[in-house]
Amino acid sequence: MTPANPMTRRKDRIDDLAATAGSDRAAAVREAGSVDEKPGVSLIASAWQRLRRSPVFLIGAAITLVFVVLALVSPLIAPHDPAANLLLDQVRPQSNPIPGPQPGYPLGADDVGRDLLSRLLVGSQQTLIVGVFATIFGLTGGMTLGILAGAFGGWVDSLVMRIVDVLLSIPSLLLAFSIAALATRPSQLTVIIAVAAVQVPIFARLLRGSMLAQRHSDHVLAARALGVTERAVVFRHMLPNSLGPVIVQSTLVLAVSIIDAAALSFLGLGNPNDRQPEWGQMLGRAQPFIYDNPHLAVYPALCIIVVALGFTLMGESLREALDPKTRR
Repeated sequence: MTPANPMTRRKDRIDDLAATAGSDRAAAVREAGSVDEKPGVSLIASAWQRLRRSPVFLIGAAITLVFVVLALVSPLIAPHDPAANLLLDQVRPQSNPIPGPQPGYPLGADDVGRDLLSRLLVGSQQTLIVGVFATIFGLTGGMTLGILAGAFGGWVDSLVMRIVDVLLSIPSLLLAFSIAALATRPSQLTVIIAVAAVQVPIFARLLRGSMLAQRHSDHVLAARALGVTERAVVFRHMLPNSLGPVIVQSTLVLAVSIIDAAALSFLGLGNPNDRQPEWGQMLGRAQPFIYDNPHLAVYPALCIIVVALGFTLMGESLREALDPKTRR
């Protein structure tokens, strides 16, 4: 066999090295360019992934859930009738005006012998009713004004916003007090209307701002270019994409509504019938006994504080999870 030419051997060796280097480089490129394909997630699913790891949200949701469940089942689990004067025979204005804790009455009774624990449990239902309906009415009125201002713009926007500015210039509790005082007979309905009126300008300004941001977005401009009617643009494109901040705000407003409703009842502008207990009403009735029997005021006050805290923690966590600017 004729020995290979040195030049041929060198050429073969260079070709082998080039082939090996090329295959390794191609493999490296293929490995570096490979991407693990994962399905995309929606904004709600992404927010839930963060919320379920947030201790603040979990604490707020737990408090809110306990409050709602207790309010719904309170008439069934209350140990006694909250309007029955079961310990009236133990009420002695001079020596024992407030019956203390005893078997069957773990928190004692009030100044007319009614079980305090039962009144706290049933009072949670009245507080929930006022908070929820005041928020719903305020949300409805605010959305109406916000849609008018955000959809039409121009003089309609100016007129609605000047009304909103006037309402926002008045302190919320003072405005609610003034509206409730106009009623000839205070009732639970007057409290709901007064508290709802305070929330209307908040929702209106928030929704109006969100809709104005959507007004010049690409999908709205494309819908108008395709000849979609203005009504369809507003209710099918602008409004659904503007509701996120409003829904989050409604969670925070629930806490404010509960506090405002309790304040009105405390001032005597709530339901005058104390046979239907409510936490703010109970707090007001406890004032003559605050020095000798502070627990009559401490228990309903703690209930108001804890429930308002639960809604606030949950609402703040929702806002952080859904807002791209504060998302963590």
